[in-house]
Amino acid sequence: MRKAFAFTLILALVSGVVWAGGGQEAGGGTQFVTIGTGGVTGVYYPTGGAISRMVNAKSAEYGIRASVESTAGSVYNINSVLNGDLEFGIAQSDRQYQAIMGMAEWESTGAQEKLRSVFSIHPESITLIASAETGATNIADLKGMRVNIGNPGSGQLQNSIDAFTAVGMDVETDIHAEQVKAVESPGLLQDGRIDAFFYTVGHPNGAITEATSGRIPVRILDIAGPGIDALIERLPYYAVSVIPASLYPQAQNTSDAVTIGVKATLVTSADVSDDVVYAITKEVFENFEDFKSLHPAYQVLTKESMLQGLSAPLHPGAVRYYEEAGLMGSINPSLLP
Repeated sequence: MRKAFAFTLILALVSGVVWAGGGQEAGGGTQFVTIGTGGVTGVYYPTGGAISRMVNAKSAEYGIRASVESTAGSVYNINSVLNGDLEFGIAQSDRQYQAIMGMAEWESTGAQEKLRSVFSIHPESITLIASAETGATNIADLKGMRVNIGNPGSGQLQNSIDAFTAVGMDVETDIHAEQVKAVESPGLLQDGRIDAFFYTVGHPNGAITEATSGRIPVRILDIAGPGIDALIERLPYYAVSVIPASLYPQAQNTSDAVTIGVKATLVTSADVSDDVVYAITKEVFENFEDFKSLHPAYQVLTKESMLQGLSAPLHPGAVRYYEEAGLMGSINPSLLP
């Protein structure tokens, strides 16, 4: 299975090179689409690869060839979908909400009215890892420390700002903030160059395992307290999330870490054709058990849960499949086109 999965990723990489002109048609009417993901060590990248594989297995039927692209993450994917550089992108549910509402990075440009939902995927916990030498057990203990809050264009950047603000801390003055990619954080922490880092991700995760397995002992911190409770009340895309200590036995945690989380979602643009979105949606849902086997974080998925956590209107192509599959009862009516 690992060899087959590795082959899928290699094929996806090659596809990204050969089919770089997403959305265009070639001889025979084949349409090429590209799915924006994240770093190659995260969950987004293999998710995009799996979706591409499912669609490409029926390329003769659909007339579609899909490829996957490693990107900077949620904000990049949403913007690239909206400007036509990508047909699909994986993005955190909070970033989807902010884009459709014209908040955060989209405050100056306003509501992104062409953004469309397809489905949600796995829950993602806002994970905060700190050197055990700091003595920190909760986010509020990080005052004055060196913390990687996430690279521009990533989901965890806004998550970390939200979390610090909720506990009465300012990332500009109360910590020494770094803004590098989450995949670089384990090495930086183990080299003693940072004290802690954020990573919004599904669990178990390889980067977190790497961070907990080095010479410097680490702890997964709680992101909890009255301020966090108020944040959940104010921003509905956040929810309490628990990271089991059993997933990372080398961490210094003696109990599960309590934090908050969002969901990963697949988004597209109103400009993408109904037939393409229908094909993507159908292949994921019709191969549901295979999709769930992709990553341990997906074991909690149900078809119904994949229609939750969405903010942008559903694309008509996705709705067409949900009507056929009898899933309309699980959809928030406000999301229907």
